Amino acid sequence: MAKVSRSYIMMCMLFSILLILGHSVEAGKVRHFKWDVEYIFWSPDCEENVVMGINGQFPGPTIRATAGDTVVIELTNKLHTEGVVIHWHGIRQLGTPWADGTASISQCAINPGETFYYRFKLDKAGTYFYHGHYGMQRSAGLYGSLIVDVAKGEKEPFHYDGELNLLLSDWWHESVHHQEVGLSSNPMRWIGEPQSLLMNGRGQYNCSIAGAHYGNSSSTKCSLRGGEQCAPKILHVLPNKIYRLRIASTTALASLNLAIGNHKLVVVEADGNYVQPFAVDDLDIYSGESYSVLITTNQDPSNNYWVSVGVRGREPKTPQGLTLLNYNTNSPSKLPTSPPPVTPIWNDYAHSKSFTTKILALMGSPQPPKTFHRRITLLNTQNKMNGGYTKWAINNVSLTLPPTPYLGSIKYGLKNAFSLVNPPENFPNEYNVMKPPVNPNTTAGNGVYTLAINSTVDVVLQNANALSENVSEIHPWHLHGHDFWVLGYGDGKFDPTRDERKFNLKNPPLRNTAVIFPYGWTALRFVADNPGVWAFHCHIEPHLHMGMGVVFAEGVRHVNNIPNQALACGLTGKMFTTRAANHTN
Repeated sequence: MAKVSRSYIMMCMLFSILLILGHSVEAGKVRHFKWDVEYIFWSPDCEENVVMGINGQFPGPTIRATAGDTVVIELTNKLHTEGVVIHWHGIRQLGTPWADGTASISQCAINPGETFYYRFKLDKAGTYFYHGHYGMQRSAGLYGSLIVDVAKGEKEPFHYDGELNLLLSDWWHESVHHQEVGLSSNPMRWIGEPQSLLMNGRGQYNCSIAGAHYGNSSSTKCSLRGGEQCAPKILHVLPNKIYRLRIASTTALASLNLAIGNHKLVVVEADGNYVQPFAVDDLDIYSGESYSVLITTNQDPSNNYWVSVGVRGREPKTPQGLTLLNYNTNSPSKLPTSPPPVTPIWNDYAHSKSFTTKILALMGSPQPPKTFHRRITLLNTQNKMNGGYTKWAINNVSLTLPPTPYLGSIKYGLKNAFSLVNPPENFPNEYNVMKPPVNPNTTAGNGVYTLAINSTVDVVLQNANALSENVSEIHPWHLHGHDFWVLGYGDGKFDPTRDERKFNLKNPPLRNTAVIFPYGWTALRFVADNPGVWAFHCHIEPHLHMGMGVVFAEGVRHVNNIPNQALACGLTGKMFTTRAANHTN
C-alpha cells in the first residue's frame, strides 16, 4: 500500500512556499481552438443515443495548456433550434467576466449558426473542466477536461512519474428536453436516477464488465456491443511508479465515491488548489469538484485492479462505473482476481464528513481575512409555486434568470432588466430546518446581491428538510469568478454565537465548490475582488434548473471591453440596435 512519509510531507511544505496561489505567472502562449457544437449519434453506455458533442466527439476535446497562457475558443453553434454557452469551470476569469459562459448572467446565449469567441487567461495551474451552462445541456453531454500545467520554471509540490485523467459523469437515456419538461410540469415528473455512470464518457448499461466472473448470477456480462465508444478507457501503468490521477466530476445529479482495488489514494489537490497530502482508501467527489491523487503502483504486477465509482448521498439505483488499472506486464483484457471495491453505504454521511474535513490547505497557501464585512445566510429549501409547481428556493426566492444578461444591464444602468429589490440576506429565526416548511409556497425572483468591491464576504449555506418528511439532500455549491475558503461544517441550524468558534482560520482549504450535508451548514469566506457578475448555485443540474441559485455583482463599473456580441439580446440588444440605427441616420 502507498504511504505518506514524513520526508515526503516536508518536501511538499518546502515547495509550497514558492507556490502561493497569488504568485504571478509570466505571459504565455496564445492557444487557439475552433469548435463546432452539435448533436451527434453516440453510444456512451453501449446504447445508441443522441449526445451533444464538439467537433464530432464526446466528451469534448481536452484542453491542455500552461498557467499564463491565453486560450481562445472560436465556438460555432450548429444546433438547429437552441442557443448554447460554455462555462470554464474553476477558471476565475480575472478581467474577462464576459467569458465566464453563463447565459443571462455574463453573456447572451449563442444563437444557432452564430460564432462566439471566448478569450481568457489561465491564471493558475490545476485540474478543471468545462461544460454547457444553458438549460440542462451539461446533462446532454456538453463537457470536457481542462488541464492547466504549472508555469515555466515552476514545480509542483509533489513528485510523480506519469499522469492519468478521469472525467466522471452520469447518463440518462431520456433526452434533456424530456427531463426539462418533466421538471417544469405540475405535478413534477421526476426523471429518476441515471441509467449509467460514465468514466471518460464510457459506461455499460444493463450489464457488468465484472459480470458472472465473481459468481454474481444476476449480473449479465458485457459484450461491449457498442464497440470503441463505450469500451472502458483503461488506465495503463508501469509497476513501481507514482502516478498523478486527475479526477473531475461533471455529473448532473450523482454524488460519487471512487476507489482503486488494493491502492491507497494520496490527495494532493482540490479544485486547482494544493492541499496537505493525506491518504485514503476511497474518496467522495461531488458534482463540480476536482481532485488530484497520487497512486503508487506497488502491488502485485501480475494482476490488474478495478477502478470503481458508485453513487453516494442517494439510494443507488445505478450500477457502479468500472474500468481497469492495467499493469503493463498484463494483458488489458485480464480481469482482476478480486471483485471491484464496494462503495460505502449511500447514506453513511459520517464517512463523507470524515473525508471532507481532512482537506486542509498546503502550508504557504493564502490565509483568509480574520474578519468579514458582510455575512449572507442562504437557506436551501424545496417549495411549491403557482398552484403546485415544485421548485427549489434560497431564502424563499426561486431564481428565474432574466432575458438580458446582468453584466450588460448593470454596466449600462438598465433599470428594467431585472428586479431591483434586494434579495433576503437571511431567513426567519423561527424556521425549523429539521421539518418540512410550514408554508411551502415560494416566489420567483432575479434580484442581485451587490457586493462592495474588495470586501470580505461570508456565506453560510444552510440545509433544511425538503417537502417530504425526513428528507434532506446533499447540495454541492459552486461559485463562479472566485475561490473561497471553507471555514467549517456543522449539523443543525447555524448559530453564530456558538459555531463561529469552530471556524478554521489557520489552514482552511481554498475551493470553488463546497458541499452542504443533509440538515447541516457550511461556512465560506471570499474576497469580492473580481469585477463582474457571478453565479453561485447548486451544481446539481435539476436543482439549478428549478431555481437553486443566487447572483453576486461586484465592481461592474470597472469592467471594460465587453464584446457587443455578449450583450446583443434582451434590453441591451435593443440598446445596441438603437445606437446602430442612430449612427446610420
